[in-house]
Amino acid sequence: MKQPMNVIALRASRAARAPFPISKRSRSFLKRFYADATVAQWSDWRWQSRQSIRTLAQVERLFALSDDERSAIERHRGALPLGITPYYASLMSATDPAEPLRRTHIPVNAEFTRLRGEADDPLAEDANTVAPGLVHRYPDRALFLVTKICATYCRYCMRSRMVGPGGEYTFSSAQWELALAYLEQHAEIRDVLLSGGDPLTIADEKLDWLLARLRRIKHIEFIRIGTKIPMVLPMRVTRDLVRVLKRHRPWLSLHVTHPAEMTTETAAALERLADAGLPLGSQTVLMAGINDDVEVMKKLMHELLVRRVKPYYLFQCDPIKGSGHFRTPVDKGLEIIRGLRGHTTGYAVPQFALDAPGGGGKITLVPDYVLGRDGDDLIVRNYEGDIYRYPDPGGTLAAGTTAPES
Repeated sequence: MKQPMNVIALRASRAARAPFPISKRSRSFLKRFYADATVAQWSDWRWQSRQSIRTLAQVERLFALSDDERSAIERHRGALPLGITPYYASLMSATDPAEPLRRTHIPVNAEFTRLRGEADDPLAEDANTVAPGLVHRYPDRALFLVTKICATYCRYCMRSRMVGPGGEYTFSSAQWELALAYLEQHAEIRDVLLSGGDPLTIADEKLDWLLARLRRIKHIEFIRIGTKIPMVLPMRVTRDLVRVLKRHRPWLSLHVTHPAEMTTETAAALERLADAGLPLGSQTVLMAGINDDVEVMKKLMHELLVRRVKPYYLFQCDPIKGSGHFRTPVDKGLEIIRGLRGHTTGYAVPQFALDAPGGGGKITLVPDYVLGRDGDDLIVRNYEGDIYRYPDPGGTLAAGTTAPES
């Protein structure tokens, strides 16, 4: 039977007032470690930010640290500080230093070792900076770094030199204006990616102002925001924030690491964003011992699709200084793509890419399914390893190669 309009309106009103969801795991963590706090405080992103875990004493209250972790925390200085929201800490193992999410956020001494090829700025962003915080590398795109603050600090961060209170960059509205002036003067730029730091740590009013300024630049057709907020501070995705984002219609590129991030709270944040009509894509950094496994990656990609997020990029971990313990051989990324392609829906298969050192930009890599050519036939291998002939008269792909016998 069709519901009366007043019943539908009442349900919508109740939904609008409903508190942010909290999982059983979060409730248990809250009761154990923050007994003086209320569920409402836990679900307030500002409270989460104020309670960020930043010191050795705060970490040791929650985790049984290894000697390696404790030593690394004690010796750290400067940029890329320790910083974990209580919510994200609740997803980590209290006792196992090898647990994936814990490894990505609690320092170890390996991050103080610089290996061959590693650099402070391996992608040469500084060399392509045309205004404060504005990187113009590609013809029609610009990277706009708008803050150095993140909700949590990933130990493999490609901008480890600049993020956090100790980072070497500073940001202000006056600097934003210089970057905006450059964008206004360069009509070839149609696509702007906001990053940092994490743009969703910016207050709603300032973010609203910045997005409005970008929308007033007629030749900018496409605005993206790179963020990890829904994974590490999902309660930041308030209805007020969603209204700001819906008003300006950016695409969101979500930094997602592991299936363990797919929680009740994350699902609620992603649902709010998707229901507002905001296009959602993901990017994942491939890391040794964390997500470099076909089944782990398949589960993550499936979880994203269910939540209306299109897997977009799987990135080779950048050779930032101190990242050697995270990086895998490039072969591993191709192995994972082979394990996804054909074995699950194509929507769940991201592009595998590396960022060329020295400012060369992103280079996408795919497994080689072309084996050679035999006259007018292209010899190809499918996802199961079977070999097929494909009629391709006049084609030049794989010309000059000797095809295997089939």
